[in-house]
Amino acid sequence: WPIRWSASSIARRCFQALLSLQMLLYRAVRCDNPAVAGSAASSHEREVARVIAHDTVSPNVSAQPTLMAGVTLSCSANLVHVRFSQPHRALSSAVLNGGFCYASDFLNLRVASHSPDATEDPSVSLQRLSEQLQCQGPAVGMMTAASLDSLRVVREEIAAEMLAVLVTTGLENARSAGDLAEHRALDDIPGERGTINLAIVTSAQIADAALVEMVAIATEAKTAVLHALGITSPISGRLATGTGTDAIAVFSGHGVGRARFAGKHTLLGERLAVLVMQALHSSVNYDSVNSKSFVDTQVPSSCA
Repeated sequence: WPIRWSASSIARRCFQALLSLQMLLYRAVRCDNPAVAGSAASSHEREVARVIAHDTVSPNVSAQPTLMAGVTLSCSANLVHVRFSQPHRALSSAVLNGGFCYASDFLNLRVASHSPDATEDPSVSLQRLSEQLQCQGPAVGMMTAASLDSLRVVREEIAAEMLAVLVTTGLENARSAGDLAEHRALDDIPGERGTINLAIVTSAQIADAALVEMVAIATEAKTAVLHALGITSPISGRLATGTGTDAIAVFSGHGVGRARFAGKHTLLGERLAVLVMQALHSSVNYDSVNSKSFVDTQVPSSCA
């Protein structure tokens, strides 16, 4: 029987075949070259060792080490580290302790772009780092290949509680939701690339359902910035909705204020979106002379 394929179907099959060929070639080179294999096996370990042995606190953030009461921030060339004086309820898509947990620390580790490491799970590397940093409990950990010079911190007092947004940004693998994925197996682990990593910390006590709403609001705000900047996907040509490896974490605090809702009709949802958009826009343009690493904003009088 004759086979009729549309042009889009042919293009999709060619793209899949090219990805398969690239993977076969990569595996052949890696298996035939012990030096490459040895380098790959230890790449994450080297990143962790460098953070512990050589990194110093970056001066652009060290002037503001306290995000809010009981929450401190330190940053180096390869690590963003937030430490909580008491565990915070967290919801995240992080590779280390993702989902719901009570976190003592947040880690955002910079690793080499296109690292060929396929032998060690990123969560193992991050767990080792948390132990070497002597984290007192579960650490929520992410990785990125983006420059940590892109770190932007924006915070604001809302109804006597603090809200802070931290973001690092790389747009190397910008994607639109629904683009053809490179990894076709459910248990594939995408490599570290330029990505948008978001951490949201509040002193208010947030209900679990509201934490989910905060993830949704922050994601919408991120997409709004990418659309406003005209960032497109190299796969489909459509406006990007994020990158292929974005991660997000939201941390609920121990303050007096409580929030059961965080959608667009709430002050929390409104201000969260504004802070995410402000932080991300500055992070994308981190090499601009007018870009500031740490910003305190104020709630407009009409919202107070």
